[in-house]
Amino acid sequence: MDDPNQAESSKISTSLELEQIEVNLFRSKTLYQPTRARGVFGGQVISQAIVAATNCVDPVFGLHSLHCYFLLSASPAIPIIYFVERLREGRSYTTRSVKAVQNGKVIFQLMCSYHKPEPWQPTHQWPMPEVPPLEECELDEVLFRRRATTEDLPSTIRDVLLSYALERENGPISVRRAGLTTEDGTQTSMHWMQARTGQASHYGAPYQKCILAYLSDLNFITAASDALKLKRMSNGPDAHAMTSSLDHSIWYYDDNFCCEDGLLYVVICPRAASGRAVVHGRLYSRAGNLVAVTCQEGVVRANVRGPTKNKANL
Repeated sequence: MDDPNQAESSKISTSLELEQIEVNLFRSKTLYQPTRARGVFGGQVISQAIVAATNCVDPVFGLHSLHCYFLLSASPAIPIIYFVERLREGRSYTTRSVKAVQNGKVIFQLMCSYHKPEPWQPTHQWPMPEVPPLEECELDEVLFRRRATTEDLPSTIRDVLLSYALERENGPISVRRAGLTTEDGTQTSMHWMQARTGQASHYGAPYQKCILAYLSDLNFITAASDALKLKRMSNGPDAHAMTSSLDHSIWYYDDNFCCEDGLLYVVICPRAASGRAVVHGRLYSRAGNLVAVTCQEGVVRANVRGPTKNKANL
């Protein structure tokens, strides 16, 4: 990918930037396709769609939930057009729909709802797991480079690991592994996610929610292949063959969080079968507040084939 517009930006604001071309019409400026991915990074498409929708909502309403489907892989070489439909204007809630179009085809569909906050209502949350502080956890790029120095590692795998390291190092989100636990058959992966903004001041709540959507698609459905114990960059029936997001949902429960300060992403995979898997996630602030809950289903396939169909006429 020699085109600089197809590389991941080191600033999250560049990754989310849109051009408004009509009242309800927006166009992407940059698109990023990760190493070994089938198309544009799903988290970028989600976050850009939210930016478009939020620009069409009264600021007194705050984003509280979204549900979306990935319909087709997007090319990083062609801008995505986002069309916002204003579906409902209520006193407490307002609803928007966003269609993402590329080459005349709808590649992505988002439904999102905005709510006037009611902070006087009672609260409840699951507590944040105990993990090492963000600063004590290893950056992904350091981990990948260390693995690339493994003795007798095939050169093709080494090149992929170094490519992953470069992406993480230059990307808008730093990722640090905070822990991996297994209890009663449930494997829980935990990562610190921290936005790189390149500015001293923090963004407001509406934009923080767009950043959270971007990072919520990192290290998410991959928890399913880990739960299945599929081996990456390998061969055989226990090798990981394919992962692709089908849908994605987020519920926001806090306006007072900062992605630049860091969020702990806690992910589990309750079920995987028939070439699909579902993952659940929780995002906590450093103070321990549960700011968002996520869910995603995706294609997760091992390197095995189904039975051969009998083509004989019956």
